[in-house]
Amino acid sequence: MSKPKILVTGGAGYIGSHTVVELYNAGYEPIIIDNFNNSEPFILDRIKQITGATPSFFKGDVCERAYVQNVLSQHPDIKGVIHFAAYKAVGESVNEPLKYYYNNLNSLVTLLQELQAKDINNIVFSSSCTVYGQPATNPVTENFPIQKAESPYGNTKQICEDILTDTTKVSDTKAIALRYFNPIGAHDSALIGELPIGVPNCLVPFLTQTAIGKREKLSIFGNDYNTPDGTCIRDYLHVVDLAKAHVRAIERLLKSESADKLEIFNLGTGKGSSVKEVVDTFVAETGVDFNYEYAPRRAGDVEQVFADTTKATEVLGWKTERDLKNMLVTAWAWEKAIAKK
Repeated sequence: MSKPKILVTGGAGYIGSHTVVELYNAGYEPIIIDNFNNSEPFILDRIKQITGATPSFFKGDVCERAYVQNVLSQHPDIKGVIHFAAYKAVGESVNEPLKYYYNNLNSLVTLLQELQAKDINNIVFSSSCTVYGQPATNPVTENFPIQKAESPYGNTKQICEDILTDTTKVSDTKAIALRYFNPIGAHDSALIGELPIGVPNCLVPFLTQTAIGKREKLSIFGNDYNTPDGTCIRDYLHVVDLAKAHVRAIERLLKSESADKLEIFNLGTGKGSSVKEVVDTFVAETGVDFNYEYAPRRAGDVEQVFADTTKATEVLGWKTERDLKNMLVTAWAWEKAIAKK
């Protein structure tokens, strides 16, 4: 019996590559689309080293209709899609909003149109906790009101969820939107991990690059927030835990377990950690100290947000297994492995 084929857009990226590995582990056959805008070709070889399988791969842009049509025509038996392909840096989106609106919205619309043409009706969408903006209270549940987005990136995720809502109402499309919080860490093999192109926009890769000497110092944006130590609070979760959630979500769609045409789940640990706590935990667990300084607040950042994960646990049947220490230790092992490469 052939393995069910799952299309993974952005499958060579950080979360995408880990999800491809977990799809293989769960008995699926991933088909990868990626344009390497924020990933590297060698990751495909690393996936093969981990899984023993050579993934089917297509290089191109999901915004290009003919390209998507070509992929789907070569694999007409695809059963579902996990859609990661999007720009994701909050700060960059503030400075380059049109880049984010064009790419993040067009890629989803084009993909949905071509999936409908091929009668492929199952899609897992990579959403984000940024849709909540700055919530009035924490932790946030999936029923919290959607606040005005703090960045163009967050707004694209809100709009994409609206697109899915409207599309599932009038078509056979079934969707699960996973609102995840802050993925960090790397695969235990240290063969794949977060690999930002250029200067990192996220905390942990900038932290590990500073610790290993690639960066002079880490800037902590804001130490005057209304939090215990004055720095922003986020809900960090391990990327492998997150990847497993995507596998569980596509499985839920394929087995027709969904209660609604569009389901939404928060993915996090349910615990907030401050930026300073992340820095202190890294130093304590690795024994590696590094330079950091406090800098002015960064546009687009919210003060604190962390998840209520009750629905993910009780309905999706998923919960995190790894703690902050493991997240940071695996991220550091990956950074050291990249330095050797």
